[in-house]
Amino acid sequence: MKKAIIFLSLLVIIAGFVFYTPPSQFGHNIDPRDSSKKLKPEKIHTQKARIVSGIINFHHYRQMKFNDSLSVVMFNSYIKSLDNSKLYFLKSDIEEFKKYRYYLDDDLQVGKVDVAYKIFNRFRTRFLSRIKKNLQTIQKDFDFTKDESYETNRDNAEWSSSKAMLDKVWDKMLKHQFLGLRLSKKKDTEIRKLLKRRFENYKKNVIQYTAEDVFQIYMNALSETYDPHTNYFSPISSDNFKIRMSKSLEGIGAVLSTEGDYTVIRSVRPGGPAFKTKALHPNDKVIGVAQGDKKEFIDVVGWRVDEVVQLIRGPKGSIVRLKLLKHDATTDSEPQVLRIVRDKIKLEEQKASKKIIKLDHNGKAFKIGVIHIPSFYLDFDAYQAGQKDYASTSNDTRRLIKELQKEKVDGILIDLRYNGGGSLKEAVDLTGLFIKEGPVVQVRDSRGKIEELKDKNKEQVYAGPLGVLVNRYSASASEIFSGAIQDYNRGIIIGEQTYGKGTVQNVINLDRFVQDKTKKAGQLNLTLAKYYRITGSSTQNQGVTPDIKLPSVYLSNEVGESSQPSALPWDEIKSASFAATNHITPKMKDKLRQYYQQRLKTDEDLQRLLSDIKEIRVERKRTVVSLNEKIRLTKKAEWDKKEQERKARDKKLHKKENRDVFLQNGGQILSEMIRVNGGQ
Repeated sequence: MKKAIIFLSLLVIIAGFVFYTPPSQFGHNIDPRDSSKKLKPEKIHTQKARIVSGIINFHHYRQMKFNDSLSVVMFNSYIKSLDNSKLYFLKSDIEEFKKYRYYLDDDLQVGKVDVAYKIFNRFRTRFLSRIKKNLQTIQKDFDFTKDESYETNRDNAEWSSSKAMLDKVWDKMLKHQFLGLRLSKKKDTEIRKLLKRRFENYKKNVIQYTAEDVFQIYMNALSETYDPHTNYFSPISSDNFKIRMSKSLEGIGAVLSTEGDYTVIRSVRPGGPAFKTKALHPNDKVIGVAQGDKKEFIDVVGWRVDEVVQLIRGPKGSIVRLKLLKHDATTDSEPQVLRIVRDKIKLEEQKASKKIIKLDHNGKAFKIGVIHIPSFYLDFDAYQAGQKDYASTSNDTRRLIKELQKEKVDGILIDLRYNGGGSLKEAVDLTGLFIKEGPVVQVRDSRGKIEELKDKNKEQVYAGPLGVLVNRYSASASEIFSGAIQDYNRGIIIGEQTYGKGTVQNVINLDRFVQDKTKKAGQLNLTLAKYYRITGSSTQNQGVTPDIKLPSVYLSNEVGESSQPSALPWDEIKSASFAATNHITPKMKDKLRQYYQQRLKTDEDLQRLLSDIKEIRVERKRTVVSLNEKIRLTKKAEWDKKEQERKARDKKLHKKENRDVFLQNGGQILSEMIRVNGGQ
């Protein structure tokens, strides 16, 4: 039921920072208790449609003309945002709507958005009818002895040509949901109550939608044809974003959004309670929330994301428990429970930090200094005021480097895993700590103008052995820094392919464009420029390829910029003029790769990780699941046994302080580089 209920994949919420307000707080043109009335556009939507489409058409970096071809893409995107899994509309509905697909561009130029409401009203009718039928279906007894199966991935499914055909799809889907809950040891009566609550929540959510909600979905169907980071935010969404970001609220510090029926962890805020657990990861799905250590879990599948946040958020010192489907879970994996003590996100805990790991490498002891940088931050007010020691990534890292040098470390490893970016200035200044001077990144705007951002400080704070640890969630400023270190041959890049976010957005307040000053218009986040490495290669889409690739559970088409259909492509521009160092030579890279390949054969941690990844990938490819209870129980028992064996093996192989396989291998690779270079 992907994206069919809440349509908030484009809206982001932080548990502790809420960026969305329920539609009941919008100006209604429909009574939420009366689902028979149809939504229609308001006068201001005519103005905003012209404004938003005009700005995107003329000022987006991509410079694509909004014509019939893009109109078709927008049409498909809008249909998909309402019914991504083809579970509500019939084939006849889609065929009827197709007559509009070539005219959306012409309509928006004159402010017409009637089509959006016509399609949405049909969707709501189909949806409410389906919910009514589902509430009846879940009361019947399912036969779990039949040899039936269900395809969980409906990306390539056809639209049902009749209600009877769609009924069969839903019968299997409901049977799949029912069986899944049975396998988690819930009784049938409990399952029926749980599913009933879910569907009633779905119904409530759809009935509450307003004209502004529909307009927001429609405008984002347009914006997402250009790229995934250009988005329209309604007035309420925009205002709440500003209000919540200016306050220090208490929660767990996680960025949440909606994906189908699920509330999904998008990122974990550095310094927050969730961050400290090291157990909450991007793409984990929240399926239940419980208060304290004793209260029962509330099932939140199908809930509005803002409602889930209200459950997660709470006073400092209180406990919340999350029931999670982990990012690497398979069909029959058991949900995991995470206990978190709520707290405020403390600025000092978001800052760069250091530690030393001691390694035995080829019979010699090595001390590797690790600097963990969770984000590229800058105290802008202090910086503008001219304070000397303002808080920033580069200033704090400079201090940590000097402290590590006093402790006589053999090399330094910069840990950028899960660092989603931040201040561009800090990415440049941080690079400057490790090079003498020169360009760090190039920025190309929509007119083709290219600007070089340079490190102009000739002081090189650290000239010793350097490694940079990255993963699939290292993005934006992290990619600028790691790409520059790689291009200057200044350090060895270790880990996973990075995210590939190489675009620049600007926030445009739409209030100044509308004639009616009594109503707010919201905002538009518009992609205006693109980052390029000093070699001329874009960081967009492809990200930064590590010199030494560690095992990864993620595929590029699952996580990262390249998984987004409308992502801007990778390309190249002219190289900047720069002088690379000889710290990392091609010969050195080859030697380190050979060393790593040997570790893959002998290191128990890596062998375990590779084995786990292989099994997980095989299981995740298995999208067709049996609806026979006996078969599923057997399959689940097999998987549970493997999980128990993994836990037992982990306990045997690891001491608590050495559980980070990536960090340990990063340290070993850097130690080998130091050994080969004779300590230099």
